[in-house]
This record gives sequence, structure tokens and C-alpha cells, in this order.
Amino acid sequence: MNKITLHAIIIGEKAKEPLKYVESVMAVKGQGLEGDRYFYKQGTFNKPQLSQDVREITILPYESLEICNHRLESKLDFLDLRRNLVMKAFNIELVKNKIFSIGDARFKIIRTAPPCRYLSRLLDEDMMRGLKYIGGYRAKIIQSGLIRVDDDIRIEEKI
Repeated sequence: MNKITLHAIIIGEKAKEPLKYVESVMAVKGQGLEGDRYFYKQGTFNKPQLSQDVREITILPYESLEICNHRLESKLDFLDLRRNLVMKAFNIELVKNKIFSIGDARFKIIRTAPPCRYLSRLLDEDMMRGLKYIGGYRAKIIQSGLIRVDDDIRIEEKI
């Protein structure tokens, strides 16, 4: 079995602005990734009528970018897909209904993160088609802690 590793951490301070790669970040329970737009309640989807308990963090399997680029005949980067954590060898079946750790932080998957029309408009690409069924996952931070690129993901327990 391949181990799951954290390939990239992506954050951005404000909605609609370009995102950036960072080597490490604090994952803060109930808030998200320090320095990210959702941590500061500045994300596009930080609206009172939308549930905020699914806004803490987004996870994208590493392989999703290649599949998306093939579908769209494009050359998008992980930054373009606007997800926070990119994981190599990610397998939802291994982490579903379980707590998992990255670095000192602990997480649990809440639901899928399907593509939205906002991303399609932002990139001028049909992201609904490009990321169909491979758009990633939303997770909640169960315990705050520092996470770093190349950290292994440790699966801990069933919920």
C-alpha cells in the first residue's frame, strides 16, 4: 500500500486573488489554515446563508490535476484549482469515517468538494466537466497543529 503524503499547501489571503504555495502552515481548529482567505472569513463562499463548518480546509488528490488537464486539454496548475492541500496517493476509502493526522494536526473528511461555476468563470474553463467526480474533499480540523509539505498522512481511528 502506498503511503499518502502531503504534496502541496496552497493558501490565499483574499477571495478572487491568486493563491500561493507555502512550505508549512498552522491548521487551526474551527478556523482553517492560518493565512488563508477562509481563516480570515474573506472567502468567496463566506456568506451567512452558507454552512461554514465545511469551509475549514479542502483536499485535492494529486492525480486530479492530470485528469482535469486531459479532459480540458489545458495546462492548469494546482493553484488554479483553488484547493488547500494536495495529497499524493490519496484514497478516500482509507480515510472515510476516520480521523487522520498531518503533522501535528488532526482532520476528518466532511464531504466532497465538487467543482463550481465560480471556478469555471474565474478560469474561463469548463471546470464542471474538468473536475467532475474528482474535485476533492472538504475536511474539518479536529485538532490544531503545524503541517508541512512532505508530511505523511496517518490514519488514526474510526469516528
